[in-house]
Amino acid sequence: MELNENLEQFNDQERVRRKKLYDLQKQNKDPFDVYKVDITNYSKDIIDNFESFEGKVVKLAGRIMTKRGQGKAGFITIQDYKGQIQIFAKIDILGKDTLEEVFSYDIGDIVHVEGEVFKTKVGEVTIRVLKIEMICKSLRVLPEKFHGMTDPDLRYRHREIDIIMNKDVKETFIKRSKIISEIRRFLDDRGFLETETPVLSLIAGGAAARPFITHHNALSTDMYLRIATELYLKRLIVAGFDKVYEMGKNFRNEGIDIKHNPEFTMIEIYEAYSDYNDMMELTENMIAHVCEKVCGTTKISYQGTELDFTPPWRRVSMLDLVKEHAGVDFSTLTDETSREIAKEHHLEFKKPLDKCTKGEVLNAMFEKYAEDKLIQPTFVIDYPVEISPLTKKKRGNEEFTERFEGFIFGREVCNSYSELNDPIIQRERFSKQESDRELGDDEAYSIDEDFMYALEYGMPPTGGLGIGVDRIIMFLTDTYSIRDVILFPTMKMKN
Repeated sequence: MELNENLEQFNDQERVRRKKLYDLQKQNKDPFDVYKVDITNYSKDIIDNFESFEGKVVKLAGRIMTKRGQGKAGFITIQDYKGQIQIFAKIDILGKDTLEEVFSYDIGDIVHVEGEVFKTKVGEVTIRVLKIEMICKSLRVLPEKFHGMTDPDLRYRHREIDIIMNKDVKETFIKRSKIISEIRRFLDDRGFLETETPVLSLIAGGAAARPFITHHNALSTDMYLRIATELYLKRLIVAGFDKVYEMGKNFRNEGIDIKHNPEFTMIEIYEAYSDYNDMMELTENMIAHVCEKVCGTTKISYQGTELDFTPPWRRVSMLDLVKEHAGVDFSTLTDETSREIAKEHHLEFKKPLDKCTKGEVLNAMFEKYAEDKLIQPTFVIDYPVEISPLTKKKRGNEEFTERFEGFIFGREVCNSYSELNDPIIQRERFSKQESDRELGDDEAYSIDEDFMYALEYGMPPTGGLGIGVDRIIMFLTDTYSIRDVILFPTMKMKN
């Protein structure tokens, strides 16, 4: 066995680790030749149930996190999937050569241990080592626990190290998995069918967002990563599936901040023969259910603020919120007077102001003056028809639509419609969106002819709902940034 690496490229500690690996390989003890080990128990189970484990022999594996002792005995802390436990290595049991080898192990090495469970004089549950074997050599040095993981670039770029070093981070992602499972269970128990629709599409439809573009070589055509699953799922409602949902990744070519990541997890839910009122009830009951199951209560603390998810949530119109927080009553305004208001308040739009309508100005005023005031879970209802091209008009007031968005802590978490199912009006709305694209709004909808074809066969009255799963997880894990609930968030390439 020859040392076939150029060690000059490594720092002193990394060179030492590689030389240790080389020595083990020369002794036919290569840890990378281990294919499988027998594990009977995990650390937390042993500690929590000491009385039933005391004196018994167990087998477990884990990463070395601390070492202390030398000479005839020593203690090592190993970390497995469920936590950490102390092991005790003694010369009388292992012999001089084996104990010296164990003392030469580095922090980060992964070992397999067979030993007897006991408690030390200070009462710590410990494994008295009968057999021990290194099963993976760590060639890099773990960060120092209290200072090495403060660099956000290191934490997000190498989440695996973040999880090794930070128990709370690991717990966040275990909790994330439980939240997703409970969402699915809630819907499955109510007769919803989980479906899968394409990620690649010729049209980026179902939302107002800039898509990512890719190229399909065999078809010699550009395609888009989906920005929403809406149009495919509504085609399934046409097909006769009355209750459908899909949870998965969407992709939007937008900025990165504490609320946005270019790829994110979304769930869209559609129920035939229902409307946006039914979707409000579904939303508040589902999130309250998940909160209760995962957190044990519907009242949680988020960044020092108590949030109460107990249904029913507040319901208030966009019109009333703008009147409340900006002091402007849009019910009495025209398009022209609304544009004057927009000038006074220095509002910005993606198209010329003289092409903007009252509804578009109202929405801009809401975003500027009211959105961040919505701390407790709130449904903002009845959006202007101009910004809701896939939504039915509000019964009794055709300037607005039967649409709501849910807000928590000033952040949008969901969007829902009484779905527009009139194909003639839908085409008119899409045509208006195409005009907006020509005026400079690159997030406006394009016409999806396959969807229009399906809609012309007839879609029953339907309630639709989209929820940003990552944002819900942020609240239920008391996490400040969306990047802290996505295992591997989008990062800029390192040089």
